[in-house]
Amino acid sequence: MAEFDTIRGVAGTRTAAIDEGLRAHMNKVYGTMSVGMLITFAAAWALSGLAVTDVPNAYQIGADKFLTGLGVALYTSPLKWLVMFAPLLFVFGFSAGINRMSAATAQIVFYVFAMVMGISISSIFLVFTGFSIIQVFLITSIAFAGLSLWGYTTKKDISGWGSFLIMGVIGLIVASIVNLFWPMPGLAFAISILGVLIFAGLTAYDTQKIKSTYVQMAHSGDTEWLGKAAIMGALSLYLDFINMFMFLLQLLGNRE
Repeated sequence: MAEFDTIRGVAGTRTAAIDEGLRAHMNKVYGTMSVGMLITFAAAWALSGLAVTDVPNAYQIGADKFLTGLGVALYTSPLKWLVMFAPLLFVFGFSAGINRMSAATAQIVFYVFAMVMGISISSIFLVFTGFSIIQVFLITSIAFAGLSLWGYTTKKDISGWGSFLIMGVIGLIVASIVNLFWPMPGLAFAISILGVLIFAGLTAYDTQKIKSTYVQMAHSGDTEWLGKAAIMGALSLYLDFINMFMFLLQLLGNRE
């Protein structure tokens, strides 16, 4: 009986240690993601100054708005394609190379990626009103928090969603590229609706995956691996948030 109590006590101690470590791990995931979000929106907002009203330039984008020289280069020259697709290439490169990076290096690369993403989405400040951007950001934040909390607390195994959701993302990328070159009536609206639903599902799925991965690997004691896992988790949730925000903005944002 005493031996059983000892075993139960050891098991309880290990469970408590895992729970404490999981909380710290998730705090790091959300903290890293939040810093990345701040960097992204700071970079995007900084570039909103490329549209001016007091100094007319060669490229007019509204009744009283003109692009600066840098704005013309970013948004109307072939450089716009690099700006548009750089985040996608960055994600593929980051995912492929993270095993060769230290946790500290991976964190720096993530923050650089967040800045690149900010440059890529900076045109939202030229297209949509500032109020609608803030409004949609708050809506996205509330939805993201609820979905992520559900993914963290639910006892339901949603790991089977993964393959379906990834196929949906691939379909969205293909459809978006097609719509970019050959716009079709209603396709953009359908892409936005599906995009919101897919990334809402990914928010819950990725949160549960981050949690379950930590629980499975907590006994390894590999702090370097756990550090990189937190950064990759932050990247996954960051991408879920950004994409859900952008699709909601297409649906709900008021255009200039």
